[in-house]
Amino acid sequence: MRCPFCGQDDTAVKDSRPTEDGAAIRRRRACTACGQRFTTIERVQLRELVVIKSDGRRVPFEREKLARSIRIALRKRPVEEERIERILNGIVRKLEASGETDITSKQIGELVMETLKEVDEVAYVRFASVYRDFREAKDFGAFVGALGEEP
Repeated sequence: MRCPFCGQDDTAVKDSRPTEDGAAIRRRRACTACGQRFTTIERVQLRELVVIKSDGRRVPFEREKLARSIRIALRKRPVEEERIERILNGIVRKLEASGETDITSKQIGELVMETLKEVDEVAYVRFASVYRDFREAKDFGAFVGALGEEP
């Protein structure tokens, strides 16, 4: 693993432990050249996923981009970081387990909405407002109204 501080290729693992949900390994490392310490996280990746955007572009799937959008939706909501990691791991596992390497951005968005709806309705509405591109207050009203009608 390359040191993010000095670029040296030789780093030593000082401590390894599984994350809370066991889906990743967290490693504390030290650079043998500059002595700086840093943390890496190692995850199993079943396959390389490609996201097909609505305009037809194909881009590599980025877990961190998904994490950022979920964290924005959940900002200032009573959801612990550990739960957010479990949500992310669950979504990524579902995508990888689908058997497809090409996933549409629509499939990802729908999966995130389905998950957020179960976790926190405010986060669900926040995510939907961006994902479904709400333009006016009435768009929010119609969406929230439909949410209240569901059993």
